[in-house]
Amino acid sequence: MSPDRRRVAVWRSAMLLGSETFIRAQGDALTRWEPAYLGATRIDSPLSRPDDVIVFPDGPAGRREFLGLRLGGTSPRLRAVLARVRPELVHAHFGGDGWLISRTARQLGIPLIVTVHGHDVTRQPQSTGLHGLRYRRNLRAVFDRSALIIAVSEVIRGRAEACGADPARLRVHYTGVTVPPSVPVVPKRWDVTFVGRLVAKKGVDDLLTALSLVDTPRPRALLIGDGPLLTEMRTLASRLRVDATFVGAQPPESVQRHLAESRMLAAPSKTAPDGDTEGLPTTILEAAALGLPVVATRHSGIPEAVRHERTGLLTPEADPPALAASMSRLLGDAELRHRMGTQAREHVSAHFNLDAQTARLESLYDEAAVLITHPR
Repeated sequence: MSPDRRRVAVWRSAMLLGSETFIRAQGDALTRWEPAYLGATRIDSPLSRPDDVIVFPDGPAGRREFLGLRLGGTSPRLRAVLARVRPELVHAHFGGDGWLISRTARQLGIPLIVTVHGHDVTRQPQSTGLHGLRYRRNLRAVFDRSALIIAVSEVIRGRAEACGADPARLRVHYTGVTVPPSVPVVPKRWDVTFVGRLVAKKGVDDLLTALSLVDTPRPRALLIGDGPLLTEMRTLASRLRVDATFVGAQPPESVQRHLAESRMLAAPSKTAPDGDTEGLPTTILEAAALGLPVVATRHSGIPEAVRHERTGLLTPEADPPALAASMSRLLGDAELRHRMGTQAREHVSAHFNLDAQTARLESLYDEAAVLITHPR
């Protein structure tokens, strides 16, 4: 560790899903604090790194110890590893993961920040039966044990407060993105691009239906991401005769290249049947930073990032005809695409720039590191 940098343990129990680029980008951008990436288990993904600190080894013994942590909220191995890392602060992502490390952090006298992103304060607290009772109890516990709670949008802030977070310790902090010095000038291969996990809240079924409604010529769509609905969405695209290319999960540099080759980003998010919602999709910010207009829905924190009729077009959730109309409007007007894309880039530069947001995050780290919390 650099002698002039303080250490923060960035905790995500599954280190690290390919869709969670925001965690890696945020940590890597720190300047006054040095991140040590700490996970319970290693995930084989483009974001995994050899120097990630993994608590539980592969194999039956490691799985048993991890199960003990999930059931009881404590683990001798986790305590030993965290003591060895010696951070001045723990930053946990997602409420459930925050609970997993909250008791150990408190035992070692290490302040904790937890970021809530979406489903952890929307879908999961609505779970029924004993699972729901246990999750709500654990969420209140991690809120009580946290020096600060970060919400990724104003909407998520409200949901966290409804789940029991102390308003005095709640902060809204937008995850920043890198804004390149210039917009890449490359041939446009795709009319519409989607980036995200193929799960219900992402609204890919609405996007495919909307694409089938767009007047000829039929748009060329690129869908980047993996997930449980991949096979179903491929089948739907084929049935609707949509010109859609599915490329699966991609490393960040490939996503950036594909976005630069696109005319717009589609983010048709919606509340899933189980109550799952977005926080604020980072891909919207990444596309805007590259000068792309965004067609999206009025869902959760999205209107905080997309200014309707200025940086993109917003439609109601689960409304494929409205989504199709917005895509048709942009596809038929190159000047409008350019103007909205330029304004989207300006908006992200002013409000979501990674350097500025990281400086604000480090100020929150400074604040949390001096707070004294008392056990309950």
